[in-house]
Amino acid sequence: MPRPIETFVLQWGDLGGQWGVNRSIGQIHALLYLSERPLTAEEIADDLSMARSNVSNSLKELLAWNLIRRVPVRQDRRDHYEAETDVWEIAARIAAGRKEREIDPALAALRHCSAEADGDPTVSPVARQRLQAMLDFTVALDRWYGQMLSLPRGKRDMLLKLGAKIASFLPKEKG
Repeated sequence: MPRPIETFVLQWGDLGGQWGVNRSIGQIHALLYLSERPLTAEEIADDLSMARSNVSNSLKELLAWNLIRRVPVRQDRRDHYEAETDVWEIAARIAAGRKEREIDPALAALRHCSAEADGDPTVSPVARQRLQAMLDFTVALDRWYGQMLSLPRGKRDMLLKLGAKIASFLPKEKG
């Protein structure tokens, strides 16, 4: 494996660990992302010096996140895998998975706690206000996520490129 590819694979695995994803999953995703052809589990295990069982479990996780797919290869009965290579699609799929696993349960819990707090005279007004603030923030984040996904790709690209330029049009806050 060429040095720059090896470096990317190792670093993507380390970053995955920081994002709460098993290092092996990150490395396999990186290898498949950079591969010019679909790879078998055996090839992945050999290239990354990983146990076949670890590769198998990691592939299942990547399939569940919809970041890779099985593809048929002519005259080969083994499973071959390739990664999604469109970075917007990768980001959208990761965001959708995280939303489902993190934001949706947080919203449900905050809605429940806020509703219970509103009807409970033993909960202080400060605690109710803070629960509502957290709920409002999470609802706004969820709404923003939906808006970003509903934008046509060209507008998302434009919005990303505008970046900090948009912030320069906002009024400056004192303080």
